[in-house]
Amino acid sequence: MKTYETERLLLKPTDLEDAEFILQLLNSENFIKYIGDRNVRTTEDAENYIRNRCFPQFERLGYGSFTVILKEDSSKMGTCGVYARENTDNAPDIGFAFLPQFEGKGYGYESANFIKNIVKTEFGINKLGGITVEYNHASRKLLEKLGLKFQKKFFMDGDPEELLYFEADI
Repeated sequence: MKTYETERLLLKPTDLEDAEFILQLLNSENFIKYIGDRNVRTTEDAENYIRNRCFPQFERLGYGSFTVILKEDSSKMGTCGVYARENTDNAPDIGFAFLPQFEGKGYGYESANFIKNIVKTEFGINKLGGITVEYNHASRKLLEKLGLKFQKKFFMDGDPEELLYFEADI
């Protein structure tokens, strides 16, 4: 698994060295509000989350969650990746989450647009989905900027909250 570089960012596959950062990200206010509480409360929980949620998809498909790092000072800012999910008409889902201090600075678009291009060129993916809640206006705006169009409202198994599904041919 390789690390990628954009103008301002490094994108490296999320691994156990990221456990402290993942703990912080998954417990940030906006992550819980817009994505959900993953019940990750300790570094050990974060390591298990990475082992059980990140590693299997990379092993199975070759792509998944990348930790987004600011080249300027090596700050871990967020995650961005493409995920195989249920209820997405078989299109993998592009997802992203950033710590609050890094939101609104274009890092989400820079990383997500790069990942969108990589999965097309390196993995032959030609259709990409995106999922968000209706009230996450920043996520909706970013999905649309990436070229994804709203398709439908739906519910994921086990989740009582209605979600919005976006999709695009890439």
